[in-house]
Amino acid sequence: MNKIRLFKILISFVLPLLITGNQAFAQMPMRNLNQVAILGWTDDTHYLIRTFDADKNPVIRNVDIKTGKSKVVPPAKPDRELFAESLPQGVTMESNDVISPDMQSAVLVKENDLFYFKKGDKELRKITSDSSPEVNVRFSPEGSKIAYTKEKDLYVFDLVNNKEIRLTSDASERVYNGYSSWVYMEEILGRPSRYAAFWWSPDGSEIAYLRTDESDVPLFTLNRLDEADGIHGLLEQVPYPKAGDPNPKVKMGIADIASAKTVWVKTDYTVDQYIAWPFWTPDSRKLAIQVVNRDQNNLQIILADPTTGDYTQIYEESRKTWVEFREDIYVMNNGTGFIIRSYRNDWENLYYYGWDGRLIAQLTDFDFRVNSISRVDESLNAVYFTATGPESTDNHAYRAGLDGKNLLQITRGEGTHKVSISPKGSYYIDTWSSISSPGSIVGYDKKAKFLKEIYKFDGPAPAKNAKTELVKIPTADGLFSMPAIIIYPLNFDPSQKYPVVFTVYGGPDSKNVNNRWEENNPSWYSQNGIITFTVDHRGSGQFGKKGLDYLYRCLGKWEILDYADAVKWLIAKPFVDGARMGITGSSYGGYMTCLALTKGADYWTHGFAQYSVTDYRLYDNIYTERFMDTPQDNPEGYKDGSTLTFASNLKGKLFMTHGDIDDNVHMQNSIWLISKLQEEGKSFQFMLYPDNRHGVRGIKGSHEQNERNKFWLENFFGK
Repeated sequence: MNKIRLFKILISFVLPLLITGNQAFAQMPMRNLNQVAILGWTDDTHYLIRTFDADKNPVIRNVDIKTGKSKVVPPAKPDRELFAESLPQGVTMESNDVISPDMQSAVLVKENDLFYFKKGDKELRKITSDSSPEVNVRFSPEGSKIAYTKEKDLYVFDLVNNKEIRLTSDASERVYNGYSSWVYMEEILGRPSRYAAFWWSPDGSEIAYLRTDESDVPLFTLNRLDEADGIHGLLEQVPYPKAGDPNPKVKMGIADIASAKTVWVKTDYTVDQYIAWPFWTPDSRKLAIQVVNRDQNNLQIILADPTTGDYTQIYEESRKTWVEFREDIYVMNNGTGFIIRSYRNDWENLYYYGWDGRLIAQLTDFDFRVNSISRVDESLNAVYFTATGPESTDNHAYRAGLDGKNLLQITRGEGTHKVSISPKGSYYIDTWSSISSPGSIVGYDKKAKFLKEIYKFDGPAPAKNAKTELVKIPTADGLFSMPAIIIYPLNFDPSQKYPVVFTVYGGPDSKNVNNRWEENNPSWYSQNGIITFTVDHRGSGQFGKKGLDYLYRCLGKWEILDYADAVKWLIAKPFVDGARMGITGSSYGGYMTCLALTKGADYWTHGFAQYSVTDYRLYDNIYTERFMDTPQDNPEGYKDGSTLTFASNLKGKLFMTHGDIDDNVHMQNSIWLISKLQEEGKSFQFMLYPDNRHGVRGIKGSHEQNERNKFWLENFFGK
């Protein structure tokens, strides 16, 4: 689930930042936004740091890293705010408005039309005028054109010649050009795409786009409130392929802007496969396209000729379990090839390939995980990247040559590190923390030699400090040592017995446990006498593909087994009350919660599950089949992973919530489990949130949080 993938990223705070020049990279230690922070570099020796004066007002200083001399400078404004200052009086920028790559012009979306503005102009220039809204506006790289979709057809507007060019004309309710299907947006292209499925060539002369045909995809119907009168209701129907259902048919077109003609890449349109994440050669002469088969165990990269549609295969990766699209491929500007992360040795490492498919160099050969390609400095023949290091809960910054030699670990010591590199790579500044220390900001030279401690973070006052501990828990089969974080209540007394709440997400490759500072302010749980516990099972990504592959064709099995081992470990502690063993999570975490209270009923006594998958026959095919294959091929795996199978086991207290128009994890999931529990004569609680989708927002989100807190207080303490 790309939704689920986004949730796991947010939960685990795996937010590697792509950098250019003075930006930072690596995972972000958890910090209050009002703390001291490195903001970037003004040149190769001067960095910007946010500090605070005696009245706690932010102060920005420009500091010479060599001498320590500094001066106060005005705070930098965000790009959008800066550009907005150049707009005519009374004109504001909205979230859908876009700024050109050179920051000199913008396209504003107003009243379903587009308006162009260039700095120095006195007024906006209206460039479209029709009743159909233009969506997904994207500037060409050189800024002279924009592309957008309208009624799910693809258009380009030539800003120089003031001319709209229609590139496609056969869109319909089920056929889209340059506009993504729901399942592609959710599971492949990601929600930030906003359904855009087109990609400019570097020179702006061509545009690659997906043509999608969902004619064979079943519709799913949602019944929502009628916003006009709230009485009669509205039906919302969306093509939604559940596990085993027909897929959208897709092919890649390459449109020449000058002629408005499309050349189709000659992939076999009759083959059931996924096509996405293309990337151009720097000279715009070839387009690389990623192709994954329906079984999702083979990834190919093909290199297509935009003039003929012919292609050659330049990369292939297969596994017995599953592969995934690569979203962070780095294309070398010098035209030599690209850098890709791959699980070829069961851990994600970096590989440098030429456009002819030849491996130029294996850049890393770790038995731990490379998390992200952060920056490639072609002038220095160096790649910067983040990786866990030998301890999977850490995150470090590294540099290596593009020949795979001269590996340098930039950061040192345990914990989570975020590094900001000077523009020429002469200096590094590391902001780090660990589970036991709020950390500090440290400066290094280009050889990673320590220069100075720039700032040391303070921890909370002892009375407000919730003790946090990072531990390892062995699995029953002895194959894995699972990392876990225990956060104790304030004023913890080991002679007392406390309830525990597992906070989980739990899906494949959903690492939640990181060695970093857990903030200074105690959580609601800590303030209310509850131990919170987070543990990563064998398929969490902590153990590479060796652990992940256990989940293949049996979602729910190993997660619950491993979590149950953690429960056994916990209840052996004298301060843990096994009669008050709770678990909570949303989405996949909701699935884990429902499964824990049914399949794992002997271990968990209470669960609060939010918008949960309850049976994987009900979820979309791309996410589900990646791990489970189809229900037709793997009926026993689906049955054993369904909460319905184990509904008769429920003996604890289960509270479920769901939004009635959740278009991702349909409320159908909760309805199925509710019906089964009723048939089994089981007691449970359920709260419906009208007019809410995946994740409850606003006032109703606050209501949901209050219901959750009340659930724990009533059941753990009788309050």
